[in-house]
Amino acid sequence: MKFTAAQIAGILEGEVVGNPDAEVFKLSKIEEGTEGSLTFLANPKYINYIYSTQATVTIVNNTFEPEQEITTTLIKVEDAYKSFSKLLEYYNQVKLMKSGIEQPSVISEGVTYGPDLYLGSFCYVGKNVVIGKNVKIYPNSFIGDNVTIGDDCVFFAGVRIYSETEIGNNCIIHSGTIIGSDGFGFAPQEDGTFVKVPQIGNVIIEDNVEIGSCSTIDRATLGSTIIKKGVKLDNQIQVAHNVEIGENTVVAAQTGIAGSTKIGNNCLIGGQVGIVGHITIGNGVKIQAQSGIGKSLGDGEVVQGSPAFNYGDFAKSFVHFKNLPKIVADFENLKKQ
Repeated sequence: MKFTAAQIAGILEGEVVGNPDAEVFKLSKIEEGTEGSLTFLANPKYINYIYSTQATVTIVNNTFEPEQEITTTLIKVEDAYKSFSKLLEYYNQVKLMKSGIEQPSVISEGVTYGPDLYLGSFCYVGKNVVIGKNVKIYPNSFIGDNVTIGDDCVFFAGVRIYSETEIGNNCIIHSGTIIGSDGFGFAPQEDGTFVKVPQIGNVIIEDNVEIGSCSTIDRATLGSTIIKKGVKLDNQIQVAHNVEIGENTVVAAQTGIAGSTKIGNNCLIGGQVGIVGHITIGNGVKIQAQSGIGKSLGDGEVVQGSPAFNYGDFAKSFVHFKNLPKIVADFENLKKQ
C-alpha cells in the first residue's frame, strides 16, 4: 500500500516542503529511516537525525526550519506527534477495510448482519446472532447462539464468544480471548467432591471497549458480568463471574479479578494485581503492579503491596525493609553490648 506525500498532507491538513509525489509504503523511526519509509520528528532530542535520515518523507512541526541540507521531503503540521498518531489510526482503518464472507464458514439460521461484514474462513456463527454494520470477524472465530454485536467491532483471529453475550459498538477483541465461558462455581459436598453450579447469566460489554489477547471474561452465575464503556483490558486478564468494571478503567496484563467484585470508573490497575471477590473498589483508584487487594477501597485511594496499603506508607516502609539486614546487625550488636 503506497501513499504520496501530497496524499498524506491532505489527510493531515499539512504543507508539503519538497517532492509532493514522493511515495512511501512503510513506517520507521527517524534514526532508522530508509528509502520508501515515512517517519516523524517531534522530540527535539532527535533533531540531528533529520539531516541524516534516509526516510523519504518526514512529518515535522510548523515551526521547524532546517539549518542544514536535508534529503527527506517534509510535511509541516501543527503537532507532528498527534498527526503521526492520526496517520497510524487512518492506516489501521485502511488495513482493516475487509468485507465479504470467506469459505468455509458457517452461518446458522436466524442470523442477521449489517452491511460491510467481514467473516473470515473457518468461522462459526450460531443461531439468532445479531451483528451490526461494518463488523470484522477474522478467521477461526466462534460466535455462540443469541449473541448480539454492535457496529464497527473488530474480532481478531481465534476469538471465542459464548452464547447470550452482548457486545456494544466500536469494540476491539484480540486473538485468543474468550468471553462468556462458565464462572468458577462449584459446591463442596460432604464426601469431599464438588458439584458444578450452573452458570446461566451472561456477559455485557458496552461501547468502546478494547480487550487484549488471551484474556477471559466469565459469564455470571445469575445476572451479568459487565464491562462498561471505555474500559481497556490488557492481555492475559481474568475477569470472574458477576464482576463489574466501571467506565474508562484501565487494567494491565496478568491481573485477576475474583467473582462479584465491583470496580469503579477511571481506575488504573497495574500488571499482576490480584483482587479478591465480593469487594468494592471506588472511582479513580490507582493500584500499583503486583499488589494484592483483599478489602474494599474508597474513591481516589492509591495503594501498593500485598496485602496492599497506602502507596506513600508503602514507599516509606520499603526504605526500612531494604535496610533490614543492617538494622538486625545493629540490634545484635546492641544485645551483645
